[in-house]
This record gives sequence, C-alpha cells and structure tokens, in this order.
Amino acid sequence: PAMASAGGPDAERPHPKPFLIGVSGGTASGKSTVCEKIMELLGQNEVEQRQRKVLILSQDSFYKVLTAEQQAKALKGQYNFDHPDAFDNDLMHSTLKSIVEGKTVEVPTYDFVTHSRLAETTVVYPADVVLFEGILVFYNQDIRDMFHLRLFVDTDSDVRLSRRVLRDMKRGRDLEQILTQYTTFVKPAFEEFCLPTKKYADVIIPRGVDNMVAINLIVQHIQDILNGDICKWQRGAMNGHGRTYKRPFPEQAESGSVLAAGKRSHLESSSRPH
Repeated sequence: PAMASAGGPDAERPHPKPFLIGVSGGTASGKSTVCEKIMELLGQNEVEQRQRKVLILSQDSFYKVLTAEQQAKALKGQYNFDHPDAFDNDLMHSTLKSIVEGKTVEVPTYDFVTHSRLAETTVVYPADVVLFEGILVFYNQDIRDMFHLRLFVDTDSDVRLSRRVLRDMKRGRDLEQILTQYTTFVKPAFEEFCLPTKKYADVIIPRGVDNMVAINLIVQHIQDILNGDICKWQRGAMNGHGRTYKRPFPEQAESGSVLAAGKRSHLESSSRPH
C-alpha cells in the first residue's frame, strides 16, 4: 500500500536516504550494461523517470567545461578524458551528497560530439537505490566513501578494446585516431588511475553482464535492502540510532507509469565515451 500523504508538496515530504552503489571498471567493460540489467531485473527499466525506485547516473555527466584550447584538442582526439582532472569532482561530490540526503537534484548534460556541457540539465528525483557508474568513481576518497556498496566490472582488456573500436567507428570516428587515443590516453590512464581502485570494491564482477550469477546475487541483495532494515546497510557504525522502513518492492510497473514508446533515457550508452 502507498504511504499516506499529508497533501503537502513533494519537497516537504521526507524521503528515506537512498542506497548508493558505485560501479567502476575500464572503458567498455560493461558498467552501464550491468546497471541496466540490474534495473531490468528489479522491474524498473520501464517505469516513468519520476516514479523509479532505482536510478542510474553516470560520472560522464560531470566532465569539466573545456577551454577553447582543450576543446580544439578534444576534437582531434588529443585531450585526455580518462584522467581524474577531466572531471568536475566538486560538483560530483555536492550532487551525490544531495542525492544521499534524499533531495531532488539537477545533473549536468554533456554533449560528447562537441565536448561541451549543455545549458539544459536533467532533474533527478529521490530514489531508493542510486547506481553511479564511471571509470573513476572510486578514485576520489570523499566520493568513494559515500558509496554503501562498491562494484567493479572486470572485463578482459582485448574485449574492451574491440568493443571500444567498434563503438567509436559507428560514431564515424577514424580507426587510426581511435587506436592512437587508446594507446596514448585510455590504456595508460586505466593502468594508473582506474585499475588501482579495484582494491576498494566490495564485489568484483568478472565478465560483466555475462556473469548473471553475480548480477542475480547483487539484485537479491538490493531487494533485501529495499524490503528490510534500512539502517543495516550504512557503511560504518550507526550507534543504534536509526529507523526501520519496510518498503515493498513492486514486481512490475503499475499501469500508466510505463515509459512512452521511443522515449530514451538521457544515459543512452551509445552517446557516452566510456
């Protein structure tokens, strides 16, 4: 049964703090595919955005605004988008902090064709579970410590390279530029910045979305959290102060809340670099 409302505006209604899951891994490892599979198995992928109990956000939304010089380099494939400095960590941290506090937030929209942040933002409403995926989501300690569960998608490097090449060629990019960018920036940055953060993962998922055993275990864990004692999943001690929420998880979307046919999520994986 739905919780009774006092009739006040949404902003005044208390929202339970969401369960924040970090999902990391190298380029084309299958991070977004794993997140989408988790949503699908929880029956949330066809639920209208505002009604969702589970949301996916991407670190790629938080790329810094480039200078004219950096933008010229980016268009030639000479800017390092895989370096920690490429991300607006302050904005990422403040946005995640607001999400964890159960607030409605505005997430930047990044255009990967022009390599620029667009004027329009995406409104993200409070949810029970938030999956935050990206190559360097565990790199910054302040951000890393916010996650209640950390997943690392561990996929063979040859598989990742072949996926990246095919994906970038479909976007009309030149093969030589793709391979040069990979050997100059992507591979060294993965080895220096992304791979060392694997040690912070609570769960490592070999083979990505092909590993349905691991994904089903994670989905079951999320369902237990949604249906059980919220204070149990806090990372670190809660000192016994916490309330118990029982929140039944719907088996499927109620009528009228299914996403309109043809409407795509703003996190359409084909439009993103990682």
